[in-house]
Amino acid sequence: MGFLNASATTADEPVLCLASASPRRKALLESIGVFVRVMPSDIDETPFKGESAEVYVERLAIAKAQAGVPKTSLPVLGSDTAVVIDGQILGKPTNELDAASMLKALSGRRHHVLTAVAVAGPRGVLSSCVTTIVKMRAISQQEIADYWLTGEPIDKAGGYAIQGLAAVFVEEIQGSHSAVVGLPLYETTRLLRQQGVPIWSGCYQNR
Repeated sequence: MGFLNASATTADEPVLCLASASPRRKALLESIGVFVRVMPSDIDETPFKGESAEVYVERLAIAKAQAGVPKTSLPVLGSDTAVVIDGQILGKPTNELDAASMLKALSGRRHHVLTAVAVAGPRGVLSSCVTTIVKMRAISQQEIADYWLTGEPIDKAGGYAIQGLAAVFVEEIQGSHSAVVGLPLYETTRLLRQQGVPIWSGCYQNR
C-alpha cells in the first residue's frame, strides 16, 4: 500500500495513524496540531534475553509502526517507553504490590526514562530514542498506598504518571518532559516532517 501525501489532506482530517491506544500520546500530538487516527498495534512486548533498554524500546516502536503500515495509506507512528533503574526495565504494575515495589525502588533516587518513536512513511521507517533522567524525592509508604488508590499507576510504566498526581514526587528532571509523558515532541516533529506529515495542520483558522 502506498502512503498518502499527508500534507494534501484538509485540516479536519487525520494526517497520521497512531499505533497506540495511549490517550497521552494522542493528546501530545494534538497539542502540536497533528490529528491522528488511533489504530493500536498488537505486538509481543517481551524483552529479548540480554537486550538493552535502548534497543528494546526502539525495537518495539519500529515494530508497532510497521504493523500499522498494511492497514492504512497514512504514515504510521509507533512509540514505546521504559522506566529503567539499576539496569532493570520497570513495566506496568500488575497489582498493588508490584506498583509499591516499583515506587519504593524509585523513591529518593534518580532513574532513566527511555522513549523511542518511529514513523513509517514514504522514506521508510525513521526512528529516534530519547533518555530523560528523573529524580524522585523520598516517598513514604503511606503516600505509595494512597497513590495506588487513585488508580493512576495501573497502566503506567514504572507505576507513575509524571503529568498526573505523581508530579508531586518529582524533584528534578533532566531532558525531555514530554518524552516521560509519552512522546519526545522535538524528535517526533523532526521525524514527522521528514515523512511529509504537516505540523500545526489543525491550528490554522479558515480564511
